[in-house]
Amino acid sequence: MTKGKLLTTPSRMLKLILPLTTKDYNSDRKDVEPLALLVHPQQPLSYLERLIQSELPAIEKDGKERIPEVHFRAEDSQQDEMDPAKKTPVQDPKKKDEHDLETPDELRIDGVTHKTGKLNRKSIEEADRLRGGAGEGGVESYSGLGHEARSDTEGERRFVRWSKSTEVGDFIRDAARGQEFAVEIEGAPQDIRIGVPSFNDRTYYLRMRLRSTSKKLAGLADLKKECDHLAHKGAQRVALGGLGLVLAWWGTVYQLTFETDLGWDVMEPVTYLVGLSTLIGGYVWFLYHNREASYKSAMNITISRRQSKLYTEKGFDLEKWQTLIEEANALRKEVKMVANEYDVEWDELQDEKHEKVVEALRKERRKKENGKKGGDDKDGEDD
Repeated sequence: MTKGKLLTTPSRMLKLILPLTTKDYNSDRKDVEPLALLVHPQQPLSYLERLIQSELPAIEKDGKERIPEVHFRAEDSQQDEMDPAKKTPVQDPKKKDEHDLETPDELRIDGVTHKTGKLNRKSIEEADRLRGGAGEGGVESYSGLGHEARSDTEGERRFVRWSKSTEVGDFIRDAARGQEFAVEIEGAPQDIRIGVPSFNDRTYYLRMRLRSTSKKLAGLADLKKECDHLAHKGAQRVALGGLGLVLAWWGTVYQLTFETDLGWDVMEPVTYLVGLSTLIGGYVWFLYHNREASYKSAMNITISRRQSKLYTEKGFDLEKWQTLIEEANALRKEVKMVANEYDVEWDELQDEKHEKVVEALRKERRKKENGKKGGDDKDGEDD
């Protein structure tokens, strides 16, 4: 029996390819045209059932015609603790069929060649190296390898039937602990086996887009770092210049007070008025810019102005940078969600490639978190 395929699409949908038929009129099944169905991971299995039933002819039972029932079964992840009554034989993957569609890397559907990957498993030796020693846990149960996991050659697997109210994504997540799941159609000679996509399969398009975005960010990161460094140095020079003015004013007052005929009687109101005028002017400046009256706010304004000027001079597109940062963080979030579903550790540096890109994304996430926290605190004070 030819196996089906479960593929991911760039639109984050799942494409289920079934060699669908109710009666096996020819044994090699070369003329069976695969049926492609698009489902969203958040749709229930009952929706997928109705899609399959719409492509099936009615069956006759007890003199009445009705639509055949469709059941979805996945390999039990707790086979040692439970003993379901239904055990399904497993064929040796080394026994190849001339017309078996598991072997090719490509599958041609409606004149379009799809890169499906092989469902052939890793060798037992490779799987042993992945699994580790006794008591270290099995990669096929918790790594999200799916169809890439180790396969027993000849044996039996225990399958359990899932409720049709279960979301497709939840069903696939649990089925990924094994290697395949089965679609059982009433009236069919045997069920249809579907190779479960691994974590790498589910996130392939997301990770490719993340790599492309990270590559663009890496090219802009160096230019931004240079502009930011120059802006900070410029702000420091402004701060040092302000200190120099204060020291010069102090020296002038000292000189005029103690070494001229003006004396303290004249200089006292002058220093008072100058100091008060400076305080009022600074307060008005902070009010105009709608900032908190602090040294940090003044430095931030100075740095921001200097950065804007340098970005324009160096040809750095700040809007493009922000867009790429938001896109990369959104892609990263989706990959992390899938990694949590499959219970795997995803090394984002392998896909983001550059440490500076990882740091830029982390900095933006912290900025948003701090901004959100500050907004919540402000709302609490208003209440």
